[in-house]
Amino acid sequence: MPVPEWGLSDIGRARAVAMLGQPWIGSIRRVVSSAERKAIETAEILADHLYLTVEIRERMHENDRSATGFLPPPEFEAVADQFFTRPYDSIRGWERAIDAQSRIVGEVEAALAANDARNVAFIGHGGVGTLLLLHLNGREISRVADQPAGGGNHFAYDIEARRVLHGWRPIDDRAQHHGI
Repeated sequence: MPVPEWGLSDIGRARAVAMLGQPWIGSIRRVVSSAERKAIETAEILADHLYLTVEIRERMHENDRSATGFLPPPEFEAVADQFFTRPYDSIRGWERAIDAQSRIVGEVEAALAANDARNVAFIGHGGVGTLLLLHLNGREISRVADQPAGGGNHFAYDIEARRVLHGWRPIDDRAQHHGI
């Protein structure tokens, strides 16, 4: 099955449901998702809880890795290392990191320009999430801000102050007090 069609695992679904108990969830006023199945399933859990609709943005997808498809974890990590350390090169046919970053930044900016609602939850994938976080922090592309292994994390950014409030945190971590 192509990676974009992968759904949430039972653990992923349980973590998304546990996220609903976070104190910052009630502040979300808009849910925007990648068109990939796992992201949509997560976004629907959040949006249904908040009585919102999910806005789907086709170009918010993960970096295009279709040239290789699924890779065993050690091989994937080695290729991902190259993806982040050589952002201007296509590694084994993958989308270039610089292009993926430009695309995700453009999609987030377009979504924000189309609707000025604050407290927006953007639901997507770790690779492009990392590229977005690096951009928001004014950092070069690298793995320094990579999402922790296993997925299911979020970071918070204050749109008005133009600053990252915190880096990656588990979506189901009860100790946090900031929004997505």
